[in-house]
Amino acid sequence: MIALGSDHAGLPLKREIIALLERMGLEYKDYGTYTEDSCDYAVFAQRAAKAVASGECERGILCCGTGIGISIAANKVPGIRCAACSDCYSAKMTRKHNDANMLAMGARVVGGELGQMIAEIFLTTDFEGGRHQRRVDQIAAIERGETLG
Repeated sequence: MIALGSDHAGLPLKREIIALLERMGLEYKDYGTYTEDSCDYAVFAQRAAKAVASGECERGILCCGTGIGISIAANKVPGIRCAACSDCYSAKMTRKHNDANMLAMGARVVGGELGQMIAEIFLTTDFEGGRHQRRVDQIAAIERGETLG
């Protein structure tokens, strides 16, 4: 299950992502928004991120105007590693090296076709583990308030 969230600016891109998920045969849950009325991205970032952090959803995709604000909000939820990506290489590497569990994109930055390509790469790329696991563990340690090195 894929968690989805967007604000009003990200809604058109989220609709493109829904079309992709349906073509891929992936189940999703949309945590809003559902209209183009002005709203605050943090509300929808938190809803979707909590679903991923709890295990209700395996991964999540968020959309706002730039992808930046909604990713910052999602990353405040413990257990979330959300990367704002606007290119395919970054989406691939954040899965391979960072085990990102959420992707954020900006509807004003990427168009629908590129957004679908980025999302598909994010959803189909596996975490490499190995030396990268140590770094993901360090991120979790920081989240728990531990001091590194």
